[in-house]
Amino acid sequence: MRNFTSVNDLSPSFGGSLKGNERSSGEAIDTLVQTALACKANPFADKTLGTNKRIGCLFLNPSMRTRLSTQIAAQNLGMEAIIFNVGSEGWALEFEEEAIMSGNTVEHVKDAAPIFGKYFDILAIRTFPSLKNREDDYSELYIKQFIKYAGIPVVSLESATLHPLQSLTDIITISEELAKPTPSGDRKAKPKIVLTWAPHVKPLPQCVANSFSQWINAWGKADFVITHPEDYELSEEFTKGATITHNQEEALQGADYVYVKNWSTYNDYGKIYTNNPKWMLKEKRWSLTNNAKVMHCLPVRRNVELSDEILDGPMSIVTQQAGNRVWAAQAVLSEILRSNG
Repeated sequence: MRNFTSVNDLSPSFGGSLKGNERSSGEAIDTLVQTALACKANPFADKTLGTNKRIGCLFLNPSMRTRLSTQIAAQNLGMEAIIFNVGSEGWALEFEEEAIMSGNTVEHVKDAAPIFGKYFDILAIRTFPSLKNREDDYSELYIKQFIKYAGIPVVSLESATLHPLQSLTDIITISEELAKPTPSGDRKAKPKIVLTWAPHVKPLPQCVANSFSQWINAWGKADFVITHPEDYELSEEFTKGATITHNQEEALQGADYVYVKNWSTYNDYGKIYTNNPKWMLKEKRWSLTNNAKVMHCLPVRRNVELSDEILDGPMSIVTQQAGNRVWAAQAVLSEILRSNG
């Protein structure tokens, strides 16, 4: 694995599968999940794998769990992690080719990125969409320019459209739960996983929802349903293969896992049309599920996106999910270190 920016980096059609074998995306995901769970069981088993190597973590927008978990993961592997907040600590970067830099930008990425390539062995980048121009955001210009010019492996710590480390974390968490014994001893051939839209006070990107959809579809081991109000469709590029409904109650029937997340509109880009509180998951509506485990990527607006009774109840695996961010990052970094010497 050279780069890690989406589930496609695990696919043979994107430069080789995880360890060079011809495998399906689902198998590649499972292999990476098992690597992560091995890291969780013994965090320092590969503590010399990254000795004398550095990872540069560049943040073009704020972060908490992603930043901390990536630092911890790198340190568990013996790497030095250097954090740089580009917006507040460095020059404003230009990303457009052939730009006439007579405005606010001071340095072009084609000048900065090769230097990062000299300083670091892996470059991890967190960007964010403008939510103003869909074509610009969905071009993923920022992260593609770093890949083009840095000359070293690039890891996405969230991009304009995707959050692959979060999605890997989500599947790690679901896989952990699926491995636990059930009271009856019976287990569904495929769990029902529901991604449900939730209200929010401001427009949020589609990154987490896009990415979760992409990974669950590629994994291929779930009955996957997406539910949202009308006009909140996501790009079919990421949702194709899922069942989509505007009826949340219908979607929740018999669900085993419910992933709660807000996102703004995709077609009329970056808008909020509704904040209907009926879409906030409460215990009464959760009772329609198959005692589902409830997930959220955090941060969460309590009693706007999710009720206290859910977040503080036994159905919530949000803390477990957030804890697994370390092992997702450690699995990815270890595979990149092994694959790239």
